[in-house]
Amino acid sequence: MHTHRQVLSRRGKPGRRTSRAVLLVAACAALMALPAASAVAAGGGTSVSSGSDGGGGPRCGDAKIVHGKAKAPDCAPLRVKKVIWAANEIAKRTPYCYGGGHSSFKSSCYDCSGAVSYALHGGHFVKSPMDSSGFMRWGKRGKGDWFTVYSNPGHAFLVIAGVRFDTSMTRGDGPGWSAKVHDENLRDFKKRKKGHY
Repeated sequence: MHTHRQVLSRRGKPGRRTSRAVLLVAACAALMALPAASAVAAGGGTSVSSGSDGGGGPRCGDAKIVHGKAKAPDCAPLRVKKVIWAANEIAKRTPYCYGGGHSSFKSSCYDCSGAVSYALHGGHFVKSPMDSSGFMRWGKRGKGDWFTVYSNPGHAFLVIAGVRFDTSMTRGDGPGWSAKVHDENLRDFKKRKKGHY
């Protein structure tokens, strides 16, 4: 007759080795989870680069600007990616004109707030185009985790995933991307965010 062989610990006590192994695995898992927990506690929900100003909290990585278009981080939420993709549609190839993009999202030219409206519409964050004064009251006050609209009565731009979408501080005369997030006094702008983004 075969009997179940009992596992003994080094001290000869039954069952101890199994429970210690389980505790060791649980401790390792808890240690591996600490960086992610710290990132969430820091205000993001996603992980990372501390120097960026694309939003209020840390993220898993910044967007990259390649040939004038922004490449969204793989870990970005789909709606955030859609904002970046929409902005890419008009980046570099659409000229600037005052009031452009205000009567309709589709326009042959865009101004600052018209371009921001177009991008945000891509992620379904705005239903109709807005001017810069309108963006001063849009959403909630403060920096977002993924994107922030900076607005004052004369100008509006978007910082998303650590890069800037704007009609100034960019190459060319129309909407475009730039890594120059801090090239002016951001205290002159209202910072607005939407939901948990």
